[in-house]
Amino acid sequence: MNSETLVDVKSVCRDYGGFRAVDDISFSVRRGEVLGFLGPNGAGKSTTMRIICGVLAATRGTVAIAGHDIVEKPTLAKRHLGFLPELPPLYPDTGVDDYLYYCAGLRRMGKARLKNAVDNAKQRCGLDSVGHRLIGNLSKGYQQRVGIAQAIVHSPAVIVLDEPTTGLDPNQIIEIRQLIRELSEDHSVILSTHILPEVQSTCDRVLIINNGRLVLDEALTELRRGENRHCISIALHQPPLIEELEIIDGVREVTPLDRHRFRMVYSGDTDVPGTLARTAVEQGWELFELIPQADSLEQTFVQLTRGEFMGQTEQPSS
Repeated sequence: MNSETLVDVKSVCRDYGGFRAVDDISFSVRRGEVLGFLGPNGAGKSTTMRIICGVLAATRGTVAIAGHDIVEKPTLAKRHLGFLPELPPLYPDTGVDDYLYYCAGLRRMGKARLKNAVDNAKQRCGLDSVGHRLIGNLSKGYQQRVGIAQAIVHSPAVIVLDEPTTGLDPNQIIEIRQLIRELSEDHSVILSTHILPEVQSTCDRVLIINNGRLVLDEALTELRRGENRHCISIALHQPPLIEELEIIDGVREVTPLDRHRFRMVYSGDTDVPGTLARTAVEQGWELFELIPQADSLEQTFVQLTRGEFMGQTEQPSS
């Protein structure tokens, strides 16, 4: 993958009165990378996307697109940026071709480039056969394609997609995911979503945001590698000190879930469940539950957003 950084977000905050919606977020995106931006509803995903795209000003911090500060040099920065908001900016009484020509004109593309640019965007988004139709008469899936086409009509280096599959049926979702993967061959893509399979099927890297703060930044390959670790959940009526569980041969990590339950990660070349069962009998721990678990993206998401890793408690959304 190309090491060129196309998006550079540094210490971004956004306040609404006394409420901080985005709290000191920093990350970067390289050319050709598909970045999944995950979080529960109200976590600050859409606010962050709007700040990156220059639609909303940050209270503090900086955003650079292809080396251009989005506040100090907005025209240069936005020349390299395409944005599909959660509600696509479509005009239902306008034809697809007319709308895309209009969007290309807003990007200050010269007349000589307009036709090729529109034809290319339509071809890439599978819109060749509907150019003459009114947008309002298209299915939801095709309307999303039109929204993506307007975001790429000027061939930007960076494409930001905010909840691009909301309201689509399963077949349409598969088609849009495939389109996103194809776009990543020539662009960097930031995909904001709360749908975990979306990230697993399309992204190279995942960020998780919770209560306005970034709580995870990791490559999908690393998370998938973690899924191969062995993990069990145990419950003991008479639990020992955590240190006594940690010294069992092969145990890598012990996380308390409540007074009686623990999550244990262990190496695959040891029989930790068997050793644990025997030790529990010998020591009188009264083992009453032992459940194998998968260390998956879903579990990671739940633990991070519920604060089980960070020692947080979930706050009401604003």
